[in-house]
Amino acid sequence: MPKSHKIILASGSPRRQQFFKDFDLWDRFDFEIRLKEVDEIYPNTLKAEEITNYLAELKAKAFDGELLDHEILVTSDTLVWLNDKALGKPKDYEDAVAILKSLSNATHEVITSVCFKTATTTETIFDTTKVTFNTLSEGSIRYYLDNYKPFDKAGAYGIQEWIGLIGISKIEGSYTNVVGLPTEKVYNYLTRTFL
Repeated sequence: MPKSHKIILASGSPRRQQFFKDFDLWDRFDFEIRLKEVDEIYPNTLKAEEITNYLAELKAKAFDGELLDHEILVTSDTLVWLNDKALGKPKDYEDAVAILKSLSNATHEVITSVCFKTATTTETIFDTTKVTFNTLSEGSIRYYLDNYKPFDKAGAYGIQEWIGLIGISKIEGSYTNVVGLPTEKVYNYLTRTFL
């Protein structure tokens, strides 16, 4: 079967890149990773999925005028939402400590937005997952940060890592969304829209 489309993933996240490889669609789509630096600044009036939608679309706008007719650009953004406040990637080690302390013994939301852009269309979807942590001791937090260095992750943690094994008591919604991509929604969108 000829490949009618090419998916361009504009994400440096190794977790998102692996999810796309695991979709096993490459007998029908070509695939490429293409990165651009984008300043992830958003209006402070935005809340929750408004922020991730805005940033996913901002990342896609960096490719305006560059996409060919058969290309599908995929950009995304994930944040942790706690007490009406966005928690992004930690600024430094002590910020990561503070973030994890705030998540301890609390329920937060992980929101991921995914933008699909072609030469003529732009569509954005999002997913929200609720995650509850047990009480995290300061020793556990510092052990995790010292050994796993999750400084590239929203909320300063990866659910698939040690902290997820020992600290998370409940999850409501998509697990892969917390890792960084609502895979079921993305797969269904791609196959429904382009195959």
